[in-house]
Amino acid sequence: MAVPRLAFLRPRLPRTRTGRRRAVQVLMLGCVLALLPVTWLFLTTGDRLRTTADAPRTEVAVVFGAGLWNGEPSPYLAHRLDAAARLYRAGRIEVVLVTGDNSRTDYDEPDAMRAYLTRHGVPDERIVSDYAGFDTWDSCVRAKKIFGVDRAVLISQDFHIRRAVALCRAAGVTAYGVGVPAKHDVTWYYGNTREVFAAGKAALEALFRPDPTFLGPEEPGIAEALAAGRG
Repeated sequence: MAVPRLAFLRPRLPRTRTGRRRAVQVLMLGCVLALLPVTWLFLTTGDRLRTTADAPRTEVAVVFGAGLWNGEPSPYLAHRLDAAARLYRAGRIEVVLVTGDNSRTDYDEPDAMRAYLTRHGVPDERIVSDYAGFDTWDSCVRAKKIFGVDRAVLISQDFHIRRAVALCRAAGVTAYGVGVPAKHDVTWYYGNTREVFAAGKAALEALFRPDPTFLGPEEPGIAEALAAGRG
């Protein structure tokens, strides 16, 4: 039995030399436009990246959520929290703002992050939780508008930290980033690929500065934690 030819599924290539040239030009333009947001991230954050050894001394560190495994921080999130604990023990930060997703009763990133940090030497009173950090932009805007953070060290994986720094700066936070290195596994490759597409969304957020999913009233947690530490 002959298999019907699905000619209608095949892309039709231009028949003329001029048409083919225009198709190549359109393709090249599309590639350039797709890479512009990534280029923007690299240009605007190149001088803002640090390590745990040379991070600037500042009052607040912001740790972004990165998923839970059976109620505990995923390995990627645990590495971020380990970096925050090292900065605290080294006296480079005073308070840790943990920001993540708590949109369901059975999923609570901030509390899991708090519990992990306390087990690794950060006092509970030096940890502040943001339960509505549903994405990077939301976390940055809420750090500024809800918690009053003006300057912070941001902690995330190396493939995400540029976007975090760029968005927090767009939200009004003087931000430096500590990129935590990660094993080049499937998650790492997925994260890097995802960032290419997320860069476009980040550029639009930085340009139009939308309100986060949930804003709410100002919270005194950061100021209270700093005052308690100095009291």
